[in-house]
Amino acid sequence: MSSPTSYAGDISVQDAWTLLQSDPEARLVDVRTQAEWNFVGVPDLSSAGKEVARVEWQMFPAMQVNPSFVADTQNAVGDNKNAPVLFLCRSGARSRSAAIALTQVGYTRAYNVAGGFEGDLDGDRHRGHKNGWKAAGLPWKQT
Repeated sequence: MSSPTSYAGDISVQDAWTLLQSDPEARLVDVRTQAEWNFVGVPDLSSAGKEVARVEWQMFPAMQVNPSFVADTQNAVGDNKNAPVLFLCRSGARSRSAAIALTQVGYTRAYNVAGGFEGDLDGDRHRGHKNGWKAAGLPWKQT
């Protein structure tokens, strides 16, 4: 039996991209806010023949946890609880919580994408250059 804080683990952005390309059942769920999707961009999975599911973990502007997060995510990723579900946020904190939440309802391969979309702050306190999806040069687009 898994503990309340367990999940499949952290996965690097490069390994996440490889899994999304190689496993037809793998899904990516971006748990950032609508504002982040609009102003910062989103991963572009079109070359892997997939779309990113967008389900807010916290709802902008109040940033309260989305009460329908689990149900919305299940609708987006489907019923196969053994398929890989990768969660992505700005830097890896919200996505870890999302992976835990999905694990608690029986999904066995819920991963946190470490580094997130924008990654950690660099020396100039900017994101997107040190680590994460964008810094790795993985495909993304502005919505």
